[in-house]
Amino acid sequence: MTLPIYALHENPEWFPPFARAFAERGVEVVEWVLTDGVLDLDSAPPEGIFWSRISASSHTRGHTLSKDYTRAVLSWLEAHGRRTVNGRRVLELEMSKVDQLTALRAAGIETPRTVAAIGRERILEAARGFPVPLILKHNQGGKGLGVRRFDTYDELEAYVGSTDFEEPVDGITLVQEYVQAATPRITRVEIVGGEFIYAIDADTARGGFQLCPADACEIDPSTGRPITPPGATIAPEIGQQLFSLREGFDHPIIGTYIDFAARNGIEVLGVELIESADGRLLTYDVNTNTNYNANVEAVAPRSAPGALADYLVRLASEGDAAAA
Repeated sequence: MTLPIYALHENPEWFPPFARAFAERGVEVVEWVLTDGVLDLDSAPPEGIFWSRISASSHTRGHTLSKDYTRAVLSWLEAHGRRTVNGRRVLELEMSKVDQLTALRAAGIETPRTVAAIGRERILEAARGFPVPLILKHNQGGKGLGVRRFDTYDELEAYVGSTDFEEPVDGITLVQEYVQAATPRITRVEIVGGEFIYAIDADTARGGFQLCPADACEIDPSTGRPITPPGATIAPEIGQQLFSLREGFDHPIIGTYIDFAARNGIEVLGVELIESADGRLLTYDVNTNTNYNANVEAVAPRSAPGALADYLVRLASEGDAAAA
């Protein structure tokens, strides 16, 4: 018998690909949905492997408490020596782009020029010295939350002073250089357990700034039509794919990302990069609750949810052997 595997999450719509991967291997995974609950700090946690995939966008689904509930649960688990995957430290990276960017830079990875404005009234001050166009984004993001492009300072000032302004949930807005891509795409590198799985390309002409690869992100449930996100220059059509497998991607940055993940204790991640028109390779986002696109999975040389399930099963087996 191996140790049980627990999946800590808050969004059942995103979980089916992982549930299928475990089911295909005949492995039961216990879903622990962290939207609300009771945590007895005088009790000991169950034995097991605890995989956390809480999203920075959980508050957009009405799960405002999930971030802090997960902090409490992971602290409790780790204090009792339980094996967590993407544990307490990684949760903070997921919740803060400031944390991500500073960690990337500490690892020698180039990122876009960014200034964090703490409070709405400091955004214009933070934007001084930036060439236009520039973009704003939320520090606690996911799904492109709060990402907007501004082509003039007047346009920026008008937005910040208007009722259309999107207040970030943690009060931190990032002012960031707008990176003109050499081609209208970004690339996302998927890593599980220190191993490169595959890379995908996302069509930024149709996907804009909201490049969530999960199937649930593609269609507006109220209209049944594809969502046209901010930043898109071409409206997506039904059946049109925003994501594709990037075959033959063997850039040295992959090894750098694997080292970065090891340095920061991240075991499951998708790292997003953009190749700029001026020849730079810039890394701008680290996803630690990474989702996988069904169309990419259909043609990929191996399954990312499958690789994740295999990794967790291996940890569960090793953990049981160590406890014996």
